[in-house]
Amino acid sequence: MDRIICGDVGFGKTEVALRVMIKAVKSGFQVAMICPTTILANQHFQNFKERLKSLPIRIVILSRLQTRREQKEIIEDLKTGLIDVVVGTHRVLSKDIEFKTLGLLIIDDEQRFGVRQKEKLKKIRASLDILSLSATPIPRTLYSALSSLKSISLIQTPPAGRLPVKTFILPFSERIIKKAIEDEIRRGGQIYYLHNRVETIGGAKNFLEKLVPQTKFGIAHGRLKEKELIKVMADFQNRKIDVLVATTIIENGLDLPNVNTLIVADATRLGLAEAYQIRGRIGRSHIQASAFFLYGNHLPEKAEMRLNALKEAKELGSGYRIALKDLEIRGAGNILGKEQSGDINQVGLNLYCQMLSEAVDELRSSSPLAKARVIEKIKAKC
Repeated sequence: MDRIICGDVGFGKTEVALRVMIKAVKSGFQVAMICPTTILANQHFQNFKERLKSLPIRIVILSRLQTRREQKEIIEDLKTGLIDVVVGTHRVLSKDIEFKTLGLLIIDDEQRFGVRQKEKLKKIRASLDILSLSATPIPRTLYSALSSLKSISLIQTPPAGRLPVKTFILPFSERIIKKAIEDEIRRGGQIYYLHNRVETIGGAKNFLEKLVPQTKFGIAHGRLKEKELIKVMADFQNRKIDVLVATTIIENGLDLPNVNTLIVADATRLGLAEAYQIRGRIGRSHIQASAFFLYGNHLPEKAEMRLNALKEAKELGSGYRIALKDLEIRGAGNILGKEQSGDINQVGLNLYCQMLSEAVDELRSSSPLAKARVIEKIKAKC
């Protein structure tokens, strides 16, 4: 299997992954799940541990949160087969990690991993089943699925009671920010304020503290120490913080139903898929959520295209449509190379599609020697 599950945030991709995990373990295999951030790996680990507590399945987390001694024990137990499921970050890809019977690899938020990392994952074992999860696959991955190189499944049914997020694209304004924060706090909710520059994020927090006094603020970004970051997120989850001033670290998999307002300070800096993923961090309950994408004096043409596409994709389950639009805006990338987006080299989309489909059909019915020849032929043409 090399399948990608495409579904909006909160539509149940992780639930599918959990059930596949149990099926693999029951069949006698080990399972590895790779997440792009420690926060997300920790969240999955806690959820899975709770869900699997009544089953004879040993699940561990492997990330920078563990001490060297703990990591050494986990690595030894993976090698001897004492661990059934490991949830981790890039640490799982390290050279010192060996599995006894790895049968399934799950890649969460697939769009956050580079081509080299994915190839490295695949080399772990030739017969490995791979399940990728993403709300908005990168153009290269989506195009691989459309060209029959990968299998794709869509989850398009929203959870019961879920409401679409109201999306506003407006010039940057202190009045809008102040009103949005006050309205959310008045109804007992919390707010994400996205400021995607670590160097000036402290200044953004000071600006907000003056704008909306008597409001509790916290900061989250990738350069915080892991334990510090986990603590901030725990405080936010426990409602000790009203407004979390953060970078795009909030993009990945965080499930906080009480956060129902998002303010993006400079939306022109975000890619289309990234903006869609971040908007998906709010509106995860039956409460009406609002997202404010703000921009400065100048709105570049491509940024305007991205923001308009985001506004149009207001229905629940629009992730696949957003990914197709992203493919259209950015280009498909190089299927056999490292580029994840960009124009298809001088061939043209239709001809490229046709060549690729023919090659895939030929590969499926060929001997190993013939397959090698087909691959060389594709490389020569592309």
